[in-house]
Amino acid sequence: MTIYEERFSGYLKEKKLKLTPERHIILDGIFSFHRHFDVEELYERLRKNGEKLSRATIYRAIPLFIESGFIKEILHCRGKASYEHVFGHEHHDHLLCIKCGRIIEFKDDKIEELQDKVCKRYGFKPVEHRLGIRGYCKRCIAIAKIGGGIYGLNTIRNRRKSRNC
Repeated sequence: MTIYEERFSGYLKEKKLKLTPERHIILDGIFSFHRHFDVEELYERLRKNGEKLSRATIYRAIPLFIESGFIKEILHCRGKASYEHVFGHEHHDHLLCIKCGRIIEFKDDKIEELQDKVCKRYGFKPVEHRLGIRGYCKRCIAIAKIGGGIYGLNTIRNRRKSRNC
């Protein structure tokens, strides 16, 4: 049994829940990703591995994995939530390109210090935070410049047509 399986099993016992075969399959599927994922991608990966879980089973299980601290919902794009497993990973924030969907992870100590100062100033005890900045990545800016596009109506129209965010 892996460390994450042991910890998740311990969490479930505290909640008087069981590590069902379905939860175990979903847990292994989550930890097979080494990038951000959504429920549809998790479902497809499990299906390719021969698992017979429904989307509904996965959707019902996701809140349990969030509550346990094993995954975090990081972004919403066009009604779809993206997740990442955070067990064994340091905190970081995200930049999301709304043209191509690229997600850039970053950590900035100055931002973290500022958040701490703000919380201290207001007597606030933080439990967690998420910082996600939406905009355009270097690649999409360069493509727009080459194509003569400017950020405005053309970009909004193209973004609506794009499959990504």
